[in-house]
Amino acid sequence: MRVYCRECGSKGRITKTNRLSRDYTELYCQCNDAECGHTWVMGAGYRHSLSPSAKTTTQLAFQLMRALPPGAQKDLLREMEGAR
Repeated sequence: MRVYCRECGSKGRITKTNRLSRDYTELYCQCNDAECGHTWVMGAGYRHSLSPSAKTTTQLAFQLMRALPPGAQKDLLREMEGAR
């Protein structure tokens, strides 16, 4: 992602990001022109999808389960078997 200084028009750089939510991040920026020295905060946010995710609900569930510790995986399997 390219950012530009609104004061002098030079390219800037993102020095830090602060993710406030799943859909919105603050970008802390600095002008690359040493004589300008402008710093600012920009926002980047999710607007809409252009095409749906190729991942199915089942694939996402397996990924989440793999992220659990082994004991929690076993507990979840026991709960799922009891829900039948």
